Amino acid sequence: MIASWQHTLEAHGATIINGSITSFGHADAERQYAANGPIVADLSYLNLIQFAGEDAQTFLQGQLSNDVRLLDGANTQLTSYNSPKGRMLANGLLWLNETNSYVLQLPGSLREVIQKRLTMFVMRSKVKVSDISDTWVSIGIGGCGAEAVVAKVAGTAPSAVHDLMQSSFGSVMRLAGDNFELLIMPDQAPAIWERLVQLAKPVGASCWDDLMIRAGIPTILPATQEQFVAQMLNYELIGGVNFKKGCYPGQEIVARTQYLGKPKRRMYLAHIASADMPQPGDELYSDDLPEQATGMIVNVAPGTQDGFDVLAVIQISSATGYRLHWKSQQGPLLNLQELPYSVPV
Repeated sequence: MIASWQHTLEAHGATIINGSITSFGHADAERQYAANGPIVADLSYLNLIQFAGEDAQTFLQGQLSNDVRLLDGANTQLTSYNSPKGRMLANGLLWLNETNSYVLQLPGSLREVIQKRLTMFVMRSKVKVSDISDTWVSIGIGGCGAEAVVAKVAGTAPSAVHDLMQSSFGSVMRLAGDNFELLIMPDQAPAIWERLVQLAKPVGASCWDDLMIRAGIPTILPATQEQFVAQMLNYELIGGVNFKKGCYPGQEIVARTQYLGKPKRRMYLAHIASADMPQPGDELYSDDLPEQATGMIVNVAPGTQDGFDVLAVIQISSATGYRLHWKSQQGPLLNLQELPYSVPV
């Protein structure tokens, strides 16, 4: 996190641990407000990798799951970076910026290792891979009324999911679930923040995570690397895979799953009523498979009700007909809920 930006947030009451805001002093109230009104959240815990140079497009086209050629500076796309076995190593948001370079946003906990791995494959390509996380301040605006807040601050708001527009302070992106992200030049961030907190409630990172969970947008974290192929995470359903773009690591596995097979596991939204917080990578169990795990937690955040909202990859046969438990056959039950998009069975 940029030091000057951290001081601004702390002056507004933020408690910051390991570069992420836990709350602005009232975590429970913040979660309740996020269910009804517009919220504003610092997204410094997400990092930015830039790919610059005349070969950047060709390089990324051969590495990522989406069609980089479709980015034109006015849109973003979900994408993933996979192992040769088709398992996700990382995923995130990609766009073409104002300097004609590509920017990949992903969790800070994965940025260094993914940047290093991708750099290994640059070889003689004219591509420079660099960390530009401190070049911008990232702010999320979400919840009911978020579009009106963005319009007041930026003059207008992007109209469709994945639209990107430029503003006097930086970039504005529309995300799934009518949530928005602002990328702001650091010297303008304090003034923009002052305007935003007059219009929306400042909240900790977990409130933003919950919005993404409820929108059905998964995030690979260190505990879940190499656990899932794209279809397990519904990634082809939310636009994270292009099946016409050509080769990239794991492409054959992803394509075979799409055209020659049927996923046995899919990602579901659920709520777990527990005082203890589940963790990404935790295993799930069901009544029909007493001897083995039936699924795994992908992402988790405190919900507006008591307990936690989770995205979880689960055997379709178990999720559609049996009770599901966290950590053991005797563990707390999962209450499955509707995602904002249809999941095949």
